[in-house]
Amino acid sequence: QVQLVESGGGLVQAGGSLRLSCVVSGSIFRINAMGWYRQAPGKQRELVAVITSGGSTNYADSVKGRFTISRDNAKNTGNLQMNSLKPEDTGVYYCYVRAARRYSGAEYDAWGQGTQVTVSS
Repeated sequence: QVQLVESGGGLVQAGGSLRLSCVVSGSIFRINAMGWYRQAPGKQRELVAVITSGGSTNYADSVKGRFTISRDNAKNTGNLQMNSLKPEDTGVYYCYVRAARRYSGAEYDAWGQGTQVTVSS
């Protein structure tokens, strides 16, 4: 019922920038939070950034000062601006949302399929 589609990944040189986008569609009622996770080769998936419907943000220590998360509540879209990229930022980036059901208000999570980000030295 709910679909998340990421875009904007690619190959970039160290020090460069990329902008990831996430479009949410389906029978969703309300998105309480949107965020980005990443999984580097040989490592576990980790939280990169998250933003609530009220605009509060949190970032992983490794990306603070370099990445900026944003969202458009009316369009159900989110973005992750990544600057000063490092080789250790390489991985598959996944968009996620924490949504609420219309009548019960119960929360659930949904995930995108991921987009590859590769940063060369």
